[in-house]
Amino acid sequence: MFNKILIANRGEVALRIIRTCKEMGIKTVAVYSTADRNSLHVRFADEAVCIGPASASQSYLNIPRIISAGEITNADAIHPGYGFLAENAEFAEICNDSNMIFIGPTPEMMSRMGDKAVAKELMKKIGVPVVEGSEGKFTEYEEAKEIASKIGYPIILKASAGGGGKGMRIVREESHLEAALDITKAEALSAFGVDSMYLEKLIENPHHVEFQIIGDKFGNIVHAGERDCTIQRRHQKLIEECPSPYLDEDLRERMAQAAINAAKSVNYESLGTVEFLVDKDKNFYFMEMNTRMQVEHPITEAVVNIDLIKEQICIAAGEKISRKKFKFFGHSIECRINAEDTELNFKPCPGLITAFNAPGGNGVRVDTHCYAGYHIPSNYDSMIGKLIVIGVTREEAIKRMLRALDEFIVEGVKTTIPLFQKILTDKNFVAYNYDTNYLEKREEIEV
Repeated sequence: MFNKILIANRGEVALRIIRTCKEMGIKTVAVYSTADRNSLHVRFADEAVCIGPASASQSYLNIPRIISAGEITNADAIHPGYGFLAENAEFAEICNDSNMIFIGPTPEMMSRMGDKAVAKELMKKIGVPVVEGSEGKFTEYEEAKEIASKIGYPIILKASAGGGGKGMRIVREESHLEAALDITKAEALSAFGVDSMYLEKLIENPHHVEFQIIGDKFGNIVHAGERDCTIQRRHQKLIEECPSPYLDEDLRERMAQAAINAAKSVNYESLGTVEFLVDKDKNFYFMEMNTRMQVEHPITEAVVNIDLIKEQICIAAGEKISRKKFKFFGHSIECRINAEDTELNFKPCPGLITAFNAPGGNGVRVDTHCYAGYHIPSNYDSMIGKLIVIGVTREEAIKRMLRALDEFIVEGVKTTIPLFQKILTDKNFVAYNYDTNYLEKREEIEV
């Protein structure tokens, strides 16, 4: 087992990993930018190293500085968290070449499955349903124009190295394609350091369902159930549930097997998530595989009673998967608490938190790096925490979430909490009568 792990990330995910490491008796190293010097992940790590100014390109995306931080602190492994460099195969390879184990899949697996265009071609070969689209990556407008004209509009542009809803844009007519491509490429380059793209035919009004995969170095691959991520804004998830209310047992079994087949096609190891779109007729299509931990992993942990990060660390250290099958209990819901003004098109609201109270009680979990007096920087993602609840039934979980949201106090900045209180009392949400366009229709929310 590792002696010391450097966490190449920030905020709540860095703190989440630190907590598991402490329970495992593993020392931790936090890296931070000058904007994050007062973040809790810096305070609770055993050591902390400043790796640069606020700009992500000069800090959390700066590979030489992260590797140097690992070397001077004698870290023997690096955990990338999610976002930033988590799906960067070059970073994984450099970590391993620097005698620090990358806690995740191998660079080869990441290149094949983390690259959306490459993964899609692989899925076609093994018989997993995919959405019609480009056969590889591109960066030039003329190529995008030719592909889009063949498959027909509307289409969706996606960053080939993307994730978390970033680097994605719907285009409904050719006259908008060039501008959309330029904007999406710039977003992808800023978020992931790569601007290559691919495109797909847009599936209208789908449901978004993903399966949690766990694989070890001995060829064992299992799934730990699915998560429903249909409530989104601008392709970024806001509310997730486990299990999905949309799947029947037959569809669940078929999708789970497709997810396992996808992972087996590259002998996948570590945590991974296979994401699908499910249309109104309950046909499912492979969307992408995230070769990392997911933001929403806590709802899976809640229903199967497992620490997924501990599992991930143990696999990286050469151990076998601890469980080959999981027993599922209850229903879990997660709300992503973002510092955003939902009445101004989800405008980010950085600033000083003047009062902060996290809810508690039976079946309630809060993952956050924030506190009263913390200044939310303007340089990064607007998520300031995750509120997770579990109940015996979906109905109980919804009621528990509403109670917890009522207790969650964040003053000084606008947050998504009031919106969640509306959504969870909407009769369409309660009846699971919605798709990924739910928020675009939110004037129809009825309580």
